[in-house]
Amino acid sequence: MGVTVTGVDELISALRAMGERLDTSTGHAVEAAQEMIEGQARAKLSQYSHQPNTPTPSPPGAPPALITGRLRSSFQIAGPTSDGAGVWMSVMGPTTVYARIQELGGVAGRGHRSRLPARPYLRPAVESALQSGQILDGFVRAWARALHG
Repeated sequence: MGVTVTGVDELISALRAMGERLDTSTGHAVEAAQEMIEGQARAKLSQYSHQPNTPTPSPPGAPPALITGRLRSSFQIAGPTSDGAGVWMSVMGPTTVYARIQELGGVAGRGHRSRLPARPYLRPAVESALQSGQILDGFVRAWARALHG
């Protein structure tokens, strides 16, 4: 592992340094994971497209079809941030007013007369990123580098 310890003070110092490296590498892995999920979501929002004022080719249950690209380009990321005690948090998602109704479906329009089917894109992006194993691999690689630091 590359750590030589000759006394208790050195052991404590080495363990603290290792903990700091692990914490820092966790933040980097969280950031890489959120970027991967964002990329997956943007790709899902690019599967279908159509011109304005034409019927959507996107079937219910599939991601919404691209018209202007506003939804796809509205993703924002806040974080990752740490509480200093090893807990990391990050928030990422679209900011357009219609992002949620596209994902979950529901009623919309004047007098709530229009019913939109769910066209999920974010949840499938998260599931795809997790199932691929790439997020777990990213954390494992980051932590391995920190431990061998």
